[in-house]
Amino acid sequence: MSDVVPPSVANVFVSRSASPVLPAPAGDRKSLVRALLGDAFTAFATLMIAAVLLIAVPQLIGWGVTRGVWSGDGTACTGAGACWVFLREKYPQILFGIYPPAEQWRPVAVVAIFLALALWSLPPRNWTRATLVAWIVGTLGVLVLMGGGVLGLKEVSTSDWGGLPITLLLTVISLGLGFPLAVVLALGRQSTLPVTRAICVVVIEIVRGLPLLSILYVAAIMLPIMLPDGMTIDKLLRALVALTVFSAAYLAEVLRGGLQALPPGQSEAARALGLSWLQTTRLIVLPQAIAKVIPPLTNTVVVIVKNTSLVLVVGLFDLLSSGRAALSDPAWPGPYAETYLFIALIYFVICFGVSRYALWLERRLSFGATR
Repeated sequence: MSDVVPPSVANVFVSRSASPVLPAPAGDRKSLVRALLGDAFTAFATLMIAAVLLIAVPQLIGWGVTRGVWSGDGTACTGAGACWVFLREKYPQILFGIYPPAEQWRPVAVVAIFLALALWSLPPRNWTRATLVAWIVGTLGVLVLMGGGVLGLKEVSTSDWGGLPITLLLTVISLGLGFPLAVVLALGRQSTLPVTRAICVVVIEIVRGLPLLSILYVAAIMLPIMLPDGMTIDKLLRALVALTVFSAAYLAEVLRGGLQALPPGQSEAARALGLSWLQTTRLIVLPQAIAKVIPPLTNTVVVIVKNTSLVLVVGLFDLLSSGRAALSDPAWPGPYAETYLFIALIYFVICFGVSRYALWLERRLSFGATR
């Protein structure tokens, strides 16, 4: 018998480690390069961005970490590195403005109350009337806590309020009051009654046609002129009215898009079941319309959060304005980059948290395309 093993059988016993590694087909390599770099212009842009990052990232690390000043006073900040010690000394003023230092536990409690209410409201199972009552009571409690004058709390004028509590307060109240008004405007614009529809259209288009800054200027300058002598309106209330009207107009157009996206069969089926117009709107139409427009609603909320930085024109010091005021201290060299990075981080955390929650909610409700 011959000891020669046929090649077809011998190949079965060849060790995997001895198997030759074949190169990838040329077509596959080209497809991979094309997927990573695209055409010539995209490849050039990618290489330029990579070169900029290679130059900028080490410089930023050196400025913020290696040469950063973490202790000392204003004389220690020579300008070669980031003056982080400024934030350590000035963060109470940046976060709470010129609120009396001895009473700053109150704005801290305000931020904690809003954070607790927001976290409690995240799960849909907590969307109950009790949660709505908690928000109303909590917001009123925040106003009492900030203003004082009762329950043994020292009275603090709204001119001394500032920082993050003002930003949160303006956002929560303007959206909380603006959303019901937006629902009324959106339903009125869809109404078959000519007068109602015309009024809603005029209000929405006028407000949306004006920048928020001009509306705030009207509230700050023109409104006191139009009032009788001796009559004044608190500047916080003026800012709240301006932001509420502004947010209501934009939210109304978003909701109108959701109302138009609903097929008429929904309302017809509700009427066939004997539901009234109010029941149909509250139980059938609005829930579906709101669920369909979660992304644009989120965008409007984020815009309102950032637009609170414009209330300086009415004399209120929000988070951004408090940071600017802290930079005016002559004992420090004016570390603008560090201060604005700190403020930007706070805005980013708020806005990014809102957008991530809205994305989760959109997927949970199974409306819209998956992103």
